Amino acid sequence: MATTRRPTPGFLVWRLSLKWQAAVDRTVAPHGLTHAQYSLLASLRSMTWSGATPTQRELADQTGLDEIFVSKLIRTLEANALVVRSPHPTDARARQLSLTEGGIEVIDRAVVDVHDLLEQLTAPLGGLDDPQTNALVDTLQLLLDVPAPTKEEAP
Repeated sequence: MATTRRPTPGFLVWRLSLKWQAAVDRTVAPHGLTHAQYSLLASLRSMTWSGATPTQRELADQTGLDEIFVSKLIRTLEANALVVRSPHPTDARARQLSLTEGGIEVIDRAVVDVHDLLEQLTAPLGGLDDPQTNALVDTLQLLLDVPAPTKEEAP
């Protein structure tokens, strides 16, 4: 008689990530964005809310995305007139980022739609503001804060 094994946490996180990424992609597509572009714009909107002008490296650090990937995404967002890259005042290699008025309009509308989507996706836990959802967020953050093993440390 075969024993049914429970899925591993890694498998479940991977499946949930794929499911939610596809849902966010569908939600932001009417705004002319991909999920990755949305993530960058939403993070940039949050970082610039108080007037800050983060660099591409700071945005990459905030989002957890590779700096080269961020650079490619920013070039596309700049070509679409959603983001402006300007020279950094003290580092000739760095570029500071800001949203255009059009970028602010697009991301603000997209954030509302993604918030509504997240309410739907977390409904089984009681919604975004429910203690179960907060506990899930805390657990996921705890796992994200654990450094990944290096090549030498990996089994």
